[in-house]
Amino acid sequence: MISRLGYLAPEFPGQTHAFFWREIRALEELGVNSRLISTKRPPVRINVHGWAAQAQARTTYLLPLQSRDILAIMAELLRAGPVRIARCLKIALTADDCTWAERLRLCLMVAAAAKLARIMRKDGIEHLHVQSCANSANLAMFASFLSGIPYSLSLLGPTLELYGPNQRSKWRHAAFGVVMSKLLYDVVQDRLAGNLPAVVEIVPVGVDLNEMQRVTPYQPWQSGEVCRIYSCGRLNAIKGHDKLIEAVMMLRERGIDCHLIIAGEDEQGGSGYRHTLERFIADRGAASHVTLLGAVPETEHRAQLAKAHIFALASENEGISVAIMESMAMQTPVVVTDVGGNSELVVNGDNGVLVSYGKPDEMVAAMEKVLRHPDLALDLSKASRRRVDEKFNATSTALKLFECLKKSRAGAEHLTRGTVI
Repeated sequence: MISRLGYLAPEFPGQTHAFFWREIRALEELGVNSRLISTKRPPVRINVHGWAAQAQARTTYLLPLQSRDILAIMAELLRAGPVRIARCLKIALTADDCTWAERLRLCLMVAAAAKLARIMRKDGIEHLHVQSCANSANLAMFASFLSGIPYSLSLLGPTLELYGPNQRSKWRHAAFGVVMSKLLYDVVQDRLAGNLPAVVEIVPVGVDLNEMQRVTPYQPWQSGEVCRIYSCGRLNAIKGHDKLIEAVMMLRERGIDCHLIIAGEDEQGGSGYRHTLERFIADRGAASHVTLLGAVPETEHRAQLAKAHIFALASENEGISVAIMESMAMQTPVVVTDVGGNSELVVNGDNGVLVSYGKPDEMVAAMEKVLRHPDLALDLSKASRRRVDEKFNATSTALKLFECLKKSRAGAEHLTRGTVI
């Protein structure tokens, strides 16, 4: 079994990386010693979790390259030899769906990959798992070519296209791949047919149910009190925060005194899409009943879920939303869009409510129904945690990744002995 695992996550630890940390800890409980590696440090304003300092102290960052890295990179490339270097450059120069400028950038990426290869070799890493299918996967692939150390990758969604070009090469050379939903599994089987590793498994991310639990029971909204609607997601147009704000304004017009709280920050640490959303809120006179919290630690996230009457998410697309999982684990009724793999988590009308994307009227009707029918709200609350426990528990999902690592190791050992499996 693999005893020393390299775990590569881009810009770790970021605001959405709590499930990475849960997975790392769960793997270590299974006996897998993880070496944390990342591309570069995240913006300070989204590095908010209570465990972030500990995680950052354990993480080696590949970029930016320092002057002291140059000799080490040259030594690693010399060690790899011309054949392995040529293989990297050939893949870079023939990458799928790339412009020549993008192919040149891939060639330059080989230097950072040499740094990664050196780290893995010197630290005794036996396998590298990449929590991305974007450029981090290119780095892992090139580092694998240079070092001979196998790698695997995760597709977290919402779409394969989001992770850029060269997907066929990234997947073809991987020891195995994992995807977070059945929907994404079907996508890679269709679009990457003939270029997939022997093992591709559905491994959803999970929630630590020991942490995500209520101290006091859920209480439905009562007429006459302020209704708290909570949402959590990075500030990005794909999350549909503008659609949710419109829905909340319509709900207020129907006589429900509601306040929307949105947790999350944009990828630039507050200098990007946040400004667009703030203008949208101001233009519609919604500032008094919409609050943008920014990136929040898990403790604040749990506190907001515990106080909320509804968790709402109006995303255009998702892999399977971790924020929805966490809300259901906290037994807060969810009203969310039926996009991506969300229907693999939410059973409509049983443990949550699914609505169409881009239809505020439909979301308003669903939220009003949950709010005005406390028995329905309680039923959704009770059923939601059971669903997470069944399929999206962090311990069980880490165990699935652990089994993939075991299969990969066993397959490599058989092939080394010349046995066909």
